[in-house]
Amino acid sequence: MRLKTVREIIFLGARHARPGPRGAVPTGTRTSDSTFSFLAWSWSQWPSAFCHRCALTLILFCALWALPTLAQPPANSAKSLQIYFIDVEGGQATLFVTPEGQSLLIDAGWPGNNNRDADRIVAAAHDVGIDKIDFALITHYHDDHVGGAPQLAAKIPIGTFIDHGENRETSDAITQKDWLAYKQLLATGKYKRIIAKPGDSLPIKGIRVEVISSDGALIEKALPGAGQPNPACASSAPPPADKTENPRSLGTLITFGRLKTLDLGDLTADKEHELMCPLNKIGTVDIYIASHHGFNQSGSAVLVHAVAPRVAIVDNGAKRVVARRHWTLSSLRQI
Repeated sequence: MRLKTVREIIFLGARHARPGPRGAVPTGTRTSDSTFSFLAWSWSQWPSAFCHRCALTLILFCALWALPTLAQPPANSAKSLQIYFIDVEGGQATLFVTPEGQSLLIDAGWPGNNNRDADRIVAAAHDVGIDKIDFALITHYHDDHVGGAPQLAAKIPIGTFIDHGENRETSDAITQKDWLAYKQLLATGKYKRIIAKPGDSLPIKGIRVEVISSDGALIEKALPGAGQPNPACASSAPPPADKTENPRSLGTLITFGRLKTLDLGDLTADKEHELMCPLNKIGTVDIYIASHHGFNQSGSAVLVHAVAPRVAIVDNGAKRVVARRHWTLSSLRQI
C-alpha cells in the first residue's frame, strides 16, 4: 500500500553525520490497513556506535527509496520508543508512545473530511497497542493542527490537553472557530489542561519533553550542552514580526536516551532568529519535524544549519507543493 499523500522523509547527508553513538537505532513500518496511512518508527538503545550509524543510514535510505521493505518494530518492546508520523494530508499529527506505555500526541490534524484524521490517529494508537491518549499537545490554533481535536476526543479517551493558552489570532474567522470548538471541549471538564511555558518539562514518563517556545515567548538560557555562537546569524537579518498564531506555537525538544527530536510547530523565522541568535540555544538534534510543513516562512538558515538534523520529517500534502520546492532548492542544497 502506498502512503495516501506526500509524507516526506529527507536524509540531510552523510557529511553531517557526527561521530559517536548519538540517538538510537530506528526500525520502521507502514500500516498494512489500506484505509489508513502512517509511518511508524521504533527507537531502541544500541551498544555500538558503528552499528548505530550504519543502521541509521540504512533505515533512512530505505525510508526514502523502498518504504515497503522496512522491518516491523518489535511489539511492545520494553526498551523502545514508538513514533508514528500520521498522514493527515498536510496537517500535523505525531504520536509518541514511551517504553513506559505513556502516549503523547502532537496536534490532531484537520476537522471534517468524514472524520478522516481522527480515524487515522485512532488507527495508529491501536496499531501500537494503546486505547487512550495520555497527553494531546496542541501547538497552536490553526485548522490543520487543532481542528481535528473534537472529533478525536469523540473516538478515543484523552487524559490531558497541553497548549499555549489563549488564541491570539482572533481576526481570522476559521482560527477563531477552531479555538472556540477546542475551548468548548475543555469546558466539558473531562480533561486536565496544562498551559505550558518555555523552560517547562512536561510530565511524560519515559521521555524528556522540554518546552522551547510558547505563546510567543522563548527559552532565555541555552539548554545543557548548547550555547555556542551561531555563524549563520552574521548573514541573517531579523525578519519582520509575524502576527498570526504561528509564532505562538508551542515547540518542544523531545529526548529519549541520546535521541533528540525537535518539533516547533509552525514557529516562524522571526522567532527562530530570536531563539538562535547570537547563540544556538538548542544545540544539535537527530530528527527535525520541519517547522510550518517546510514552508519558506520558517526553517530559516539560523535554525536549520545550527541544529544540523540528521533527518527532517515534512508534514506535506497535495496542496503544499511549496514546501517541497523550499526544502529541495533551499535547505537541502545549503546543508
